[in-house]
Formats: sequence, structure tokens, C-alpha cells
Amino acid sequence: MMREVEKRVSRMLAGVRQAFRGVISGVNTDGPVVMVRGEGLAGESGVDEELFQHYGYTSAPPAGTMKIVVPIGGKTSHSIVVATEHAQYRVKALKDGEVAIYTDEGDSIVLSRGRVINIKTKTLNIEAEDSVNFKTPTVNMDHALNVAEQITGKGGLSMSGGDGAHIDNLRVDLDVVIGNKSFNGHKHPETGSITDTPVV
Repeated sequence: MMREVEKRVSRMLAGVRQAFRGVISGVNTDGPVVMVRGEGLAGESGVDEELFQHYGYTSAPPAGTMKIVVPIGGKTSHSIVVATEHAQYRVKALKDGEVAIYTDEGDSIVLSRGRVINIKTKTLNIEAEDSVNFKTPTVNMDHALNVAEQITGKGGLSMSGGDGAHIDNLRVDLDVVIGNKSFNGHKHPETGSITDTPVV
């Protein structure tokens, strides 16, 4: 009796479409849920399939991305995509516990072992309405720093190299020492005598 029931259940399940693999050919991100189209590896047609992604994360998979499709109620006509992967662009050789976000253009953010985060891109834009705060002992830069407005600092300023400082309308309120000689306190010979210190 049980064997007969199992056979009947198996025959019923055989008619229900199981999850299958496919390839994405296009994507639409304008609506409330990302919609993809493509086909299954067995030739199943997939049009307007909802791509469900985790909250706080969204992507537009490029053509050629692999997908895992789950037919709701076993119906291929009502399918959702629950996972995607692209073997060509995926960041490889990650160590256990590492996490990466990547694009097909080679941009990536990798949360590496040792609590190191590596960002790779061509241009990095940060838009913060109030402020950007760095709580770290040192900020290192390999090349030029361009600032559009005022620079405010505490603890002194130390620079080396280059061809000097160029500042428009430079004003120094305190004494300046040049070549071990005080500007405010220096005297020099003039027409057979020694001048007084500079007059404000």
C-alpha cells in the first residue's frame, strides 16, 4: 500500500517544475523589483522574472550571468530568480571569511583577512551632507591633494621637498626666521650705519 502511495506521489511531483538553471539576457531595474529575462539551460523561455535580492543590496546583472530559477507553484510561467553568478567577472582566490563586491568593469571592494578593506576603481566619489570623519593616526597619500576651500589644522605643519610654498596674499603675523636670521629682529648696514629693526 505504501509503495503504491509513493509511486503516485512521485508521478505527481514529476509533473511539477523544479528549480532550474539558466542564463540572463537582459534586465530592467526601473520598477519596484528588478526584472530579468533569459532562458533556461534546457531552452525554457524566461520573460519578466522577478530577481529577488537581499535588503540593502541591488544589482543589474550583465548579459551572460547565470541564474537559479524557482517556478512558483511548479509553473515555469510564474518563476522567480533567487541567485545569480558570473564566472568571468567574479573575484577569485578569496580566503575563508572574505567578502567581495565586484562589477564587470573590474571595480571591486574586498573585505580581506586581517581587517583590511581594499577598494579598486578608477574614480571614487563620496557625497556626505554633513561631514566625513577619519579616526586614525595617519592618512597617507601618494600624490597631489587639491582642496577647494579653507584648510584648518592643529599641531603644526611639516613639509619637505618641492620648490617651496605658493600662497596668494600670504600674511604672517608672527616672526619668520630665514637662514637663522629673524625677520622682525634683523638689522643690516645702510649708508655707513646699522639700521633699526623693521617698522610695522
